[in-house]
Amino acid sequence: MSSTAFTFDTEDVLFTYFDQLRIHERLGECERYADFDRDIYETVVEELYKLARDVFAPINASGDREGCSLDDEGNVTVPKGYKEAWDQMREGGWTAPRAEPELGGGGMPSVIGAFFSEVMSGANMSLQMYVGLSTAAARVIRKYGLEQLAKPVAEKIFTGEWGGTMCLTEAGAGSSVGDNRTKATPSPDEDQVWLLEGEKIFITGGDSNLVSNICHLVLARTPGSPEGTKGLSLFVVPKFWFDPATLELGERNGAHVLKLEHKMGIKGSATCVLGLGSRGPCRGWMVGKEREGIRMMFDMMNEARIGVGIQGLAAGSAAFQYARSYVHERVQGTSLKQIRDPEARRVPIVQHPDVRRMLMDQKVLVQTMRAMAYRLAMTDDIAEAHPDEDTRAKLHRRVDLLVPIVKSMCTDLGFNVAVTGVQIFGGYGFTQEFPVEQLVRDAKIQSIYEGTNGIQALDLLGRKMRMEGGRLFMEWMQDAKAEVEAAQTEGFVDQASALGKAIDAVAAAAMHIASVGQRDIEEAMLQAVPFLNAFGYTVLGQEALDQARVAKKKIADSGETNFLKGKLLNLDYYVATYLPHVIASSKAIRAGNVSCLDPALFTE
Repeated sequence: MSSTAFTFDTEDVLFTYFDQLRIHERLGECERYADFDRDIYETVVEELYKLARDVFAPINASGDREGCSLDDEGNVTVPKGYKEAWDQMREGGWTAPRAEPELGGGGMPSVIGAFFSEVMSGANMSLQMYVGLSTAAARVIRKYGLEQLAKPVAEKIFTGEWGGTMCLTEAGAGSSVGDNRTKATPSPDEDQVWLLEGEKIFITGGDSNLVSNICHLVLARTPGSPEGTKGLSLFVVPKFWFDPATLELGERNGAHVLKLEHKMGIKGSATCVLGLGSRGPCRGWMVGKEREGIRMMFDMMNEARIGVGIQGLAAGSAAFQYARSYVHERVQGTSLKQIRDPEARRVPIVQHPDVRRMLMDQKVLVQTMRAMAYRLAMTDDIAEAHPDEDTRAKLHRRVDLLVPIVKSMCTDLGFNVAVTGVQIFGGYGFTQEFPVEQLVRDAKIQSIYEGTNGIQALDLLGRKMRMEGGRLFMEWMQDAKAEVEAAQTEGFVDQASALGKAIDAVAAAAMHIASVGQRDIEEAMLQAVPFLNAFGYTVLGQEALDQARVAKKKIADSGETNFLKGKLLNLDYYVATYLPHVIASSKAIRAGNVSCLDPALFTE
């Protein structure tokens, strides 16, 4: 297989799904997913991989070079081939595999949606982004929209006929959503209609020729509303106004793209400045109740942040696949054992120790991130659908705790794995002749949008660790310790012991930060990112141990394969290479250095 052709490690996906997570059994306990079995899930994996490989991937590089264009009327044209790929995806019914069947979806669980996002994003990040944001907007409209709009509009979006966006950010406000200035006033002429004025920036999929209409979800402030997030309401603002009864499209609404952002990556994804009311009246309907806009948007944040984490995983996953092909194609140098022999034959670079180290780094990080992200998606599924109330409550707490870790670790490490891919390709990796440089550019945004990773760390340390008197963290620690004890009885004595020490180190860091926070909040939050990273590396270590335990049992039952042996080696590598970071980070956190807070630094 050529190192420029998109491939995917479906063997690892199937192992993670059915051997490690046992999704067919655990989701089968939920009535919502009782009709799905392993054969159905495997067929979905196979069909989605074909769509990604044969339809999305071939237009990835060309879409990156061409980018999007904007006409004078505020209409965006996407790169060549995107519309045809979109239509093929629609025809196959893949635009919303998780949506309810009665709304044109497949009714699949989130854990299958995780694979959908990973494989399609790895093949073509820009094109997949139109899918992800649209379906997220549709779910908000379906849950909170006006009764006459909710179901029909959501169906239009889920089936890919219409699109959707989320419009939060404004110039100068950035992540500080409460600083939004967009206004909404009741229309004097139409019942339940509002007139909006303002400007939103960084709007993914703000316009495109993929769909016939776009419904923007816009945060705005109604008359008399207080400042800050508590004063924000949510509105659905269509590109073309339509009759709620028939959904027949009418005149152009006053929501126009004013500018396309010129970006480092994801160039086939239209990132827009959206003007509301600047070229004529901009009409919209309120979604939910007045001044509850931020609550409704944050209701979808777990889903969105898991999704971005999976985008990071996708970038790393694709980079590893490209690299593992390239190292067998690229011949350079001789074996180190024959370096003094002038007659020694040149060898593929896969034989060089440092290249193998980089490949192992990629492999271990990708496979543990995949297990972590897929597990969280499955946990979210069960938390929503399990028949037992106590089980649902506990799993909701686990999702809340781990969402910032999955978002941050997968986006940071996915980017690092992509950078390592460029390093493996060498000078060629820095050119557009090979696909890894695009992955690096496309992936960088993931640690920034949907809440920067610094904000994720603040959320983890300042909110999630304190919820219910620390219950979320204590439950995780108890479960993690139980896994360590079980692994020790199965022969993983040293590896499990190392993970146990990492868990203790995270707990010690948490206690120290809590103590510091009682006297100085800035000093405590200075350690938010280091703490999240230490916690995250520990969670990934749990996945490495769990996968090794499963692999060992499979080897005992059916014999050793290279793939299964690789899971045992993954654990040894992870214990030796990454768990020491947790111990060191904990020590650094507890050392309490605050040099960077000195007012003498960074003055103008």
